[in-house]
Amino acid sequence: MRRSIAKASVYTALNLLFFAVIGTALLAITYQLTHEPIARSEEKEKLKLVTQIAPAETYDNDIIKDTAELTADKLLGNDDTTVAYIGRLKNQPSIAVMQVIAPDGYSGKISLIIAIHSDGKIGGVRVISHKETPGLGDYIEIARNKWITGFNGKSLDDPKDSDWKVKKDGGQFDYMAGATITPRAVVKAVHKALQYFAANRDKLFAANTPTPPNLLLSGEEQRKREGMNEGKK
Repeated sequence: MRRSIAKASVYTALNLLFFAVIGTALLAITYQLTHEPIARSEEKEKLKLVTQIAPAETYDNDIIKDTAELTADKLLGNDDTTVAYIGRLKNQPSIAVMQVIAPDGYSGKISLIIAIHSDGKIGGVRVISHKETPGLGDYIEIARNKWITGFNGKSLDDPKDSDWKVKKDGGQFDYMAGATITPRAVVKAVHKALQYFAANRDKLFAANTPTPPNLLLSGEEQRKREGMNEGKK
């Protein structure tokens, strides 16, 4: 009897191990197959947002190819190297579009892009991705609410440091009742991005590095971009 029980236990354990190995392998394969397409899709969406906050008239170079690599920095909230897109007008710095992370959203990280003109004023802010509560914290998306446009024209000096908070905390920025954590995180991230820009402005505009392959536009999108640039000449 004991031998039968032991045999059955070994058999069960082997079955569990087998299915665990198979499950792990399937998850790994799925990740490998979907990771790159998802990353490309997110990048394309990000590039669409770039054109919203960095209007074509603000630069005459190829902003997608004129880039700077941003290493991990607490002011940006990034753990890995990200890419900033640099706009120039008549060979003079005009605008920089950076990706920043608000790490303290209600449901996790909020990924943003922010366009800052060479004079330090914000051209626009957009949300790339987030996990905030649908119908409550997702009003930070431009497609759902105009709240995010409240940053337009703001700078490190306007408003003053103490006003870079939501109104509930004594600051200048609006928020929706019942969803304070989300806008609080975004306001803080945008303020830190301005601080980063002020400290690294010259370095940002001096850089001109090729965009990594996984960040390149598709052929069709690139042709559209080139056509737009040609139209400005």
